Amino acid sequence: MTKFIERLTKIIRFPLLLVIVLMFTGIIQYVLMVKDVQGVHYDLKLFQVSPETIRSVKTVEDTKKTEKDRQQAATDVEAVYVYSEEKGKNQISMVNTFFDDVEESKQIIEGKSKKQQIAEKDKQVQRIQDDIKKLSSENTKFNLSDVDIMTLLEQNTTDIQKAKTEITSALASQMSVPIREDRLNDAKDSIERTIRYSSTFPSDLKEIGMSLARSALVVNESKDAKATEESIEQAKANVDPTRILQGQIIVQEGQVIDRDVYHQLELSGLLSEDVSKKPLLGLALLIILQLVLFFSVFYANKTKSDSVKIRDLMITMLVYLLSMVLMELLDLVDGEFDIIIGFLFPTAIAPLLIRILVNERMAILITVALGLSAGIVFQEGYSTVMQMEIALYLIISGLACVLFMRKMISRTKILTVSLQVAAVNMLFISSYLLLTQSNYKFEELLFYLLAAVVSAVVSGALAMGLLPFIESAFGIISSYRLIELSNPNHPLLKKILMEAPGTYHHSLMVANLADAACEAVGANGLLARVGCYYHDIGKTRRPGFFVENQMNGFNPHDQLPPEASSDIIIAHVIDGVKILQKHKMPKEIIDIAAQHHGTSLVKFFYFKAKELDPDVSEEKYRYSGPKPQTKENAIISIADSVEAAVRSMKEPNAEKIKSLIHAITQDKLMDEQFDECDLSIKELKTIEKVFGETLNGTFHSRIEYPK
Repeated sequence: MTKFIERLTKIIRFPLLLVIVLMFTGIIQYVLMVKDVQGVHYDLKLFQVSPETIRSVKTVEDTKKTEKDRQQAATDVEAVYVYSEEKGKNQISMVNTFFDDVEESKQIIEGKSKKQQIAEKDKQVQRIQDDIKKLSSENTKFNLSDVDIMTLLEQNTTDIQKAKTEITSALASQMSVPIREDRLNDAKDSIERTIRYSSTFPSDLKEIGMSLARSALVVNESKDAKATEESIEQAKANVDPTRILQGQIIVQEGQVIDRDVYHQLELSGLLSEDVSKKPLLGLALLIILQLVLFFSVFYANKTKSDSVKIRDLMITMLVYLLSMVLMELLDLVDGEFDIIIGFLFPTAIAPLLIRILVNERMAILITVALGLSAGIVFQEGYSTVMQMEIALYLIISGLACVLFMRKMISRTKILTVSLQVAAVNMLFISSYLLLTQSNYKFEELLFYLLAAVVSAVVSGALAMGLLPFIESAFGIISSYRLIELSNPNHPLLKKILMEAPGTYHHSLMVANLADAACEAVGANGLLARVGCYYHDIGKTRRPGFFVENQMNGFNPHDQLPPEASSDIIIAHVIDGVKILQKHKMPKEIIDIAAQHHGTSLVKFFYFKAKELDPDVSEEKYRYSGPKPQTKENAIISIADSVEAAVRSMKEPNAEKIKSLIHAITQDKLMDEQFDECDLSIKELKTIEKVFGETLNGTFHSRIEYPK
């Protein structure tokens, strides 16, 4: 698979390959899920005898019947009326004001001489008419003639006061009870009779009094449009929708399909002629949305090489489709049980695998995508668009898995994560069972709680079983595997420490340099660090022949010819590869050991041999390679040379270290050691800068303590 991905990288650019792979994934997903949005349909006609008993596959509302019932309920609602006590007070006040006006005019007239009173009466009649117009409103109009007003002015004050008192009393009595528009005429007739048959009301003023009273009497209980509308809406809301329930028998076998039955079949979407294409389009749009999200995340990743991104893409889509297939297999048996089989789906398997093999962001995205898909796959009929409890179950369980994995330091802890996810699953299912407010049998409760545990544990077991195969097929080494290999108790690291302690210390220093540089240029720092721990494992075959392991100043190379010394030095790479292969170490670690010297020249012994024989072949003194193939391997090759060179410097300082690092980097560049990896000149400058900063911190000047 690794070689296949490398060939793909050379043939096709990643963005185009990304589109092709996602389209292929989308087509497969659509084919798998299309049956989940299609229902059972029957080719039936009106008044035909039903060939079988047909049940509704979904709960559906008969909107026409429901609306008819609601309109009837709205019609039955009585209007809401509001009684206003203030209106009675206002009308009495108007009558009092009118009589006060009359009395005032009467006093003015009486204050004039006999000769002036005639003219003054006419003047006051006009003034009172003007005041009446001001007092009049939309509902109250005192229709009094000039003669009526003149009559009032000619009455004595006592009669006027009696008329005023009886009119206001009758008005108060009538308006103390609600008067609607339809009762207004009756109320006016009543108040007229009260005045007409009153024994104490001045006879000369009865006609005027009845006119005033009728005019002053108004509606004091009016319809409240807002409250009435609210009552109507409440009445409509109180009408339960007419529904055809899921599982309800619509027509029995042998029964004639009348208009009502036919209408119910139409509503349930069970007639072949009414098959809607909308669910198919909706499914397509949902899948497109999911794939667009996948495209955005993959395309936005600029820190990885195309080959790594292609590998991540293949793994993600493979896990995604395998999860979809597993869902569909569970869905095949879902209809045979009354319980929701979907709770058995291993919710954490995809997040586990993708978090370990790709990254956390993709694990979260695949969790959400699978949750949405599961909601459709496990839905029961057409009662809902999605089976939301299953969708939320997958999403919450998957997110919990990703969260718990942040504290996971090795794959042996997968079972622990699975048990933590099982606890989350049980909490969610318990919440679901309580929210449904249904009465479950003990067997059902036991199934759901066991399903929560089985789902999580099976996820962990499948993940542990599949990881080695996927890693082997795609030639990858996960961060968890790297963390396990970095354990100082690993047999090979203990071998280096015990047999070549100087090499062990050198490897740690190189690891620090390489890790820092890789992080600075976007390479895999953890891989570089762990690779450095093992890159010189071959030196354990002959540790004493390497200067960092030599004690008491004895150097065995002093007793050997240059060619033999060179062969021993070069052999540590070959020996290291053999040791790592024997212990079945990951390919990336083996490649680091094989490539950390590339095809560089063993200069010390080459120039020593050249002193003895000027015609000596340079090829004999070069490492067998290959040259570094990745950024990580190239950085390690520089770090290895730089650390050894700086350690041998006398009185190192920042300027000396910087010059030495640049010289070593340029020497390897001119020696074409970086020709087979994608390391740029800009990145080389960044690496030199990081090496300088790291080494300055290590070889800083120290205070000379007094004796």
